[in-house]
Amino acid sequence: MRLWVCIALLSIVLCASAERPGIFEGIRRGGQFVRDAARGSLDMYRAYRDMREANYRGADKYFHARGNYDAARRGPGGAWAARVIRWPFLLPHSDARENWQSGVSGRGAEDTRLDQEANAWGRSGGDPNRYRPKGLPSKY
Repeated sequence: MRLWVCIALLSIVLCASAERPGIFEGIRRGGQFVRDAARGSLDMYRAYRDMREANYRGADKYFHARGNYDAARRGPGGAWAARVIRWPFLLPHSDARENWQSGVSGRGAEDTRLDQEANAWGRSGGDPNRYRPKGLPSKY
């Protein structure tokens, strides 16, 4: 019995050591994905913070597009973060956003649709300045 256990353990060690570069490459790519997702989340937060700071009427679509654009440029992790994180309050995607926006804010389904359009535009690499309103300070 001990002999078979030793053979099994030796086989596992030999197989693992033979594939070590692949394992380390997978770990490296996984770490890069997580890093890109974290940085993409920060890009989304920065756009949200700037939107709140600017407090400029009609600029929300620009900030939606800009946050998604910046996050998606980070790579696969950033693109994932841009798909998962939704406005407002950077909530994970759910019906809570639509319910909040339709019920509490009074902006309605049309505004939600336009926000989603701006999000998709930014994620796909479209220029966020398409949604930039005239008069928005150049700081943003």
